[in-house]
Amino acid sequence: MSVVIPFPRAVRADRLALARFVPSGRSLLTAFGALAAALLALLAARETALFAVSSVEVDGGAPWVERQVERALAERRGESLFALDLAAARRAVEALPTVAEVTFDRAYPHTLRVAVTPERPVAIVRRGKESYVVSARGRVVSRVERGAKPDLARVWVARDTALTPGTTIEGELRTAVRAVTPLVASRFPARVISVRTDADHLLTLRLANGLELRLGDPSQVDLKLAIAAKVIPLLRDGSSYLDVSVPGRPVGGTGDYVPQVEVETLTSIIP
Repeated sequence: MSVVIPFPRAVRADRLALARFVPSGRSLLTAFGALAAALLALLAARETALFAVSSVEVDGGAPWVERQVERALAERRGESLFALDLAAARRAVEALPTVAEVTFDRAYPHTLRVAVTPERPVAIVRRGKESYVVSARGRVVSRVERGAKPDLARVWVARDTALTPGTTIEGELRTAVRAVTPLVASRFPARVISVRTDADHLLTLRLANGLELRLGDPSQVDLKLAIAAKVIPLLRDGSSYLDVSVPGRPVGGTGDYVPQVEVETLTSIIP
């Protein structure tokens, strides 16, 4: 009986063919050397002034807001642009009462570009003789002189109401500010000089022309204000109120009136 044992030439040939694609020791040494050099370069960029921040470019806000942002980032000058802690920088900028959002761009070798989204003022909150700008997000932006920004609605609060720039308003005051927010982007035919609300958040606006605009609950405020803007020019002279608490049935007139949405004793937030 004979046994045939195949000679493994084909396997050897395959191994020889694959060997051509395996990098040589010299190639591996060169590659590792390049990697080490790159790592050293990155380390040098972090630890030396090679990419130090020398310029901060701010865009997106009013000039005085941009100056505030520059001051908030002043301590970052001289730091490595590569190693800059952008999360900490973002917290520092967004802590400014005037800034809603911020993004950064490392413009190598030495410039930090900053794009800010400023807070959008929508109302002036009056506390006695003091006036504060409040944003669409309900944030107290800044204290201003009496009479500033006459185009914005006025919301009056009691003298003991806390209003500190950078904080966010809550409760009835927040409801009142939300109610007048849509007016900023519209051509409303009258200026709002006061807002009042009750514990159920039922809203009434007092307009500069003496008209009382009754919105009822804070739902569909955009629609109610749009309807009011169309109806106000059609009201008779001497009209004292316009009720749009039921948007499909606006009612206006003079004298006392029981609104379609029952409003129990409204407590004005005018002190």
